[in-house]
Amino acid sequence: MKLLRYGPGGQEKPGVLDAEGRVRDLSALLPDVAGAALLPASLASLRGLDVNSLPLVPGVPQRDLRLGPCVGQVGKFICIGLNYADHAAEAGMAVPPEPVVFSKWTSAICGPDDAVQIPRGSLKTDWEGELGVVIGRACRRVPESDALAYVFGYTCVNDVSARDLQKADRQ
Repeated sequence: MKLLRYGPGGQEKPGVLDAEGRVRDLSALLPDVAGAALLPASLASLRGLDVNSLPLVPGVPQRDLRLGPCVGQVGKFICIGLNYADHAAEAGMAVPPEPVVFSKWTSAICGPDDAVQIPRGSLKTDWEGELGVVIGRACRRVPESDALAYVFGYTCVNDVSARDLQKADRQ
């Protein structure tokens, strides 16, 4: 099941993609693809749903129907840097012995076709395509063997950085 959020920025509604690639409205069943909707019990109730019985949303996704960020009410946006050897090599850096953990502001999250906001004056804006892992429920110190039980889903992330501002103290 491919859940999504559609509509104007800040007013997104929950939806699901049907087998023909059309968006169906889930707002009568979920307030948003966020919070409790990401929990296993909520997902289990959606699995038995006849998607074709839901109201069809007018428009074609990413043509005349805006898709929003895949989930709403994001609490944390945690990133892992230099997470593979080729990337460390292209950055001219050694592979770190421990993961490089950093965060991004959740206000930077946008839909797949939304304009990316570049800081005024940035001349060295860089981007990378990344795999995003959406954690669906609270967790802490989870053993590796249980980690996938906490994953709600996956998404593509356009990781954009203003390198000149990020490294301003090192130039």
